[in-house]
Amino acid sequence: MALTVPDWLQQRARTTPERLALLDGDRPWTFAELDQQVESAARLLAGRGLGTGQRIGLLAPNSAAYVIAVHAVSRLGAVLVPLNVRLTPAERDWQTADAELALLLDADACAELASAPPVEPASVLRTIDLDAPHSIIYTSGTTGRPKGAILTYGNHWWSAVASALNLGLAPTDRWLACLPLFHVGGLAILLRSTIYGIAVHVQPRFDAQAANGAIEAGASIVSVVSTMLDRMLAERGERPYPASLRCLLLGGGPAPRPLLERARAAHAPVVQTYGLTETASQVATLAPEDALSKLGSAGKPLMGTQLRIAPDGEICVFGPTVSPGYLHQPPREGWLHTGDLGTLDDDGFLYVLDRRTDLIVSGGENVYPAEVEATLLAHPAVADAGVFGVPDPEWGASVAAAVVLAPGAHVDAETLAAFCRQRLAGYKVPRRIVFRPSLPRNAAGKLPRHALGLEADAVQETCITEADAAQ
Repeated sequence: MALTVPDWLQQRARTTPERLALLDGDRPWTFAELDQQVESAARLLAGRGLGTGQRIGLLAPNSAAYVIAVHAVSRLGAVLVPLNVRLTPAERDWQTADAELALLLDADACAELASAPPVEPASVLRTIDLDAPHSIIYTSGTTGRPKGAILTYGNHWWSAVASALNLGLAPTDRWLACLPLFHVGGLAILLRSTIYGIAVHVQPRFDAQAANGAIEAGASIVSVVSTMLDRMLAERGERPYPASLRCLLLGGGPAPRPLLERARAAHAPVVQTYGLTETASQVATLAPEDALSKLGSAGKPLMGTQLRIAPDGEICVFGPTVSPGYLHQPPREGWLHTGDLGTLDDDGFLYVLDRRTDLIVSGGENVYPAEVEATLLAHPAVADAGVFGVPDPEWGASVAAAVVLAPGAHVDAETLAAFCRQRLAGYKVPRRIVFRPSLPRNAAGKLPRHALGLEADAVQETCITEADAAQ
């Protein structure tokens, strides 16, 4: 028999109707108001023939309208497919086709849902099957093609429960959402705040000054990646953070120790976390009381999650937050092999060594080399290509490429970068390119990317601005 729970938002609106649920700019929403608008939005979608099991894409920036659309899709019984607004049209079209969407909601459609005329709220409390799919979130695969990770209501539910057991919870908490809501870390904030009955402060995009201002105004929990934290600390200067900020949840890959020490000096309560799309966000998170004694650790697995390190150093995960599998693939069974490398110290604390063997984490965005290589190889002048990450003081890592030209071909770095820019999101475009006569390959014909490096006399910098790299 399926395990069911009441609709999160509907029950929350009945339990604490006047409690602040959402803040978008100067517009506050109580849980009762949010629930009412979500009901209206869901009825509007139902009137257009949409319903249970259908997949609805969401391609829009952070806003209250986005939040309403997320909850409306859920109330409809449909499956949410959030799409990265930074994708190129070709990347987006591939994902929408792969997901077999019944509808794609853009910013204008979300605004329409947020202004749908009021309807009479449902008198019967809707229930949620925890085994049912809630969302499909695309995550890059090592083959270069994204994979749609299926996340159930149960995955999200147990992730929320486990996080609260680790970080604690207060009714006055306010979670700042300045991460993109189409990422699992951003989506998790929306769902957790509803389950917890706390407010979420949604900002349209990350801005260091705005984020620091939200903290001064009462945000007590903030989710960031290293690049965001670095900019917040720089903007803050010598002023310590207020005591009301009780948690700066830091994810997106291993954090440099100097950054953590700067945060400690600023009284910024950084709590490192390690997670994946496939685990509905967090796997392991440092408990607040261990933040200083275990500086640099991602902590211990959350309650209900099991973690082990395979003989080859790979992090493996098992538990109720782990995705049942990927779209168009057989269901996953047993332990999830993350592809990430890590160690456990004698006290059981996790230290993540690498954000997957070949993965490049640039400004909190995941870049898989195979996808960039495939794009470079599509250029007629390129015979072979290898893509890898290099340290970058601004982004944590930036994308570099080693390229072999076809016999008799001539092309410069900027031409290749422009070719990639037409086909890839800006953060995936190589910022440095080295031309070589050949690339090393092993006996199986595979490219050992760790053997690739940059030779100063052969490197060509591409003309990518900071704005391009942030796209």
